[in-house]
Amino acid sequence: MNANEMRKDYLLERWVVIATERKKRPTDFAKEQAPAKPGTCPFDPGNESKTPAAQLVYLRSKSNRIKKTKDNETLRHKDWLIRCFPNLFPAFSPPEIGKKVKMREDPFLFDAVGAHEVVVESPCHDEHPGVARISQLTLVVEACMDRLATLSAKPYVKYVSIFRNHGLEAGASLSHAHSQIIATPFVPQTLKEEVNASRKLWKQNHKCALCDILEREMKSPRFIWENDGFGVFAPWASVNPLEFWILPKKHQASPLEMKKKAREDLAETLRVCLGGLSTLLNDPPYNYGFHIAPSADVAEYYHWHIEVYPKLAIWAGFEKSTGIYINTVPPEDAAASLKEATKKEQKY
Repeated sequence: MNANEMRKDYLLERWVVIATERKKRPTDFAKEQAPAKPGTCPFDPGNESKTPAAQLVYLRSKSNRIKKTKDNETLRHKDWLIRCFPNLFPAFSPPEIGKKVKMREDPFLFDAVGAHEVVVESPCHDEHPGVARISQLTLVVEACMDRLATLSAKPYVKYVSIFRNHGLEAGASLSHAHSQIIATPFVPQTLKEEVNASRKLWKQNHKCALCDILEREMKSPRFIWENDGFGVFAPWASVNPLEFWILPKKHQASPLEMKKKAREDLAETLRVCLGGLSTLLNDPPYNYGFHIAPSADVAEYYHWHIEVYPKLAIWAGFEKSTGIYINTVPPEDAAASLKEATKKEQKY
């Protein structure tokens, strides 16, 4: 590749400039880590009273099995493995008990009804996915699926977003390993566009668009890693430097369809690929988000996946005013570096 290119996203009406003439090496983004600030973390064991009561707690039983329970206002469980509780500063909140949710007459205004929760991934403060035990990451996946199932069943919820902010620059206000879940009373625009594009392509080609994309990318220079259940690649029109996607090899509309082995495979995939990213760039900030079918009627043509966005670039006036993004690391270069880094992580 010798000149700048304009590339279109697989599904979205979104264009990206792959700016090879401003090209950077992936390792150019590595930064020195700022020293951690001392202080009391409300997510650490022993500080359970500093958070709301957990709706879901994983404990280790005497028979070494996982026990699922919850806190109440007078009891906060100790010796937990996973805790999930409402965010103290929620963007979306459940409706008042006994009150029906009504849409306002104003089409530009309605109540932010839903849920906003925190999943504390480990009692160990720094057990982030890139360094976590596979067994612990499997519990994280399991807990997210438990909350996804519960929240999806709420009559006022139309979509459930599972996401992670890693590092202060990526929006993590607390450094303890945690994910978040937000349930909304509408389907977000990006998901609508993905579903509509997937439906259109399915009608044209009689196959799932992302199944086809995964099959092609696994043979392309953008391929990064795979195990039995998942394939990982840098997308053709990456918005973010070092961006990569994780797709289940089996066509599924929702991660709730994963069986036990697939959940373990996902935990391994997160560990290896996020570990590779961390090693390559000295633990950079990143965000990731699950893209999940918003309803069962799109299952035939929508394919759930996870998109990982390293926080390495600053969007300025051009990007913000046009919706056209400039990426200075070609996806092929990103994939080559991440592929090499993941090889080292398989020795964990």
